[in-house]
Amino acid sequence: MSTGTLIAVIVIVAIVVIALAVVLGMRSRRRRLQDRFGPEYERTVEQEGGRRAAERELRAREERHAELDIKALPEDRRREYAQDWSVVQEHFVDRPEGSVTEADDLVTRLMNERGYPTTEYEENVRDLSVSHAGTLQHYRAAHSVKVRSAGGQATTEELRGAMVHYRALFDELLSDRGGR
Repeated sequence: MSTGTLIAVIVIVAIVVIALAVVLGMRSRRRRLQDRFGPEYERTVEQEGGRRAAERELRAREERHAELDIKALPEDRRREYAQDWSVVQEHFVDRPEGSVTEADDLVTRLMNERGYPTTEYEENVRDLSVSHAGTLQHYRAAHSVKVRSAGGQATTEELRGAMVHYRALFDELLSDRGGR
C-alpha cells in the first residue's frame, strides 16, 4: 500500500470517528435533557418547532438557572409557609376563587424567597422547569384554572383541582425536592 493510499485511509477513518463522536455526543446531550426535563422536553420540542431549537432553549434555561441563587429555606420559614398553606386551604370552603388566588400568591412568594425571579408566569415556568420539571404540569394546570376563575369561568371542582395542583408544587418547593 502506498503512502498516499495509507494517508487517505487514515483521513477517512478519522473523519468517520469524528462524525461518530459528534453523533454520540448529540445523543448523549439529548438524553440528558430528556431525563432532566421529562415531559417538558417534548412540550418544548413542539413549541419551538423542532429538537434543535428546543434543545437550545432548554440549555439556555439551564444556563439562566445556574446563575440564580436558589437556596433552601430554614426550618422555621418552612413551618411558617406550611401554616400559611393551611390557612389558604381553610379559606377554600367559604371562598374557593379567593383561595386559588391566595395559593398562587403563596407559591409565588415561596419561589421568590427561594431565589426564583417571579416577574411573570412564563418566566416562572421556564425557571421552574430546570429543577422542578416533574411538577410543572401541576403549576400550568393550576394557573390555567386561576385565569379562568378570574373571569368566573371555573367550576368549584376545577378550583379544588387547582388547589391540589398548587399543593404539589408548593410541597416540592417547600421541601427542596428537585434540588438545584
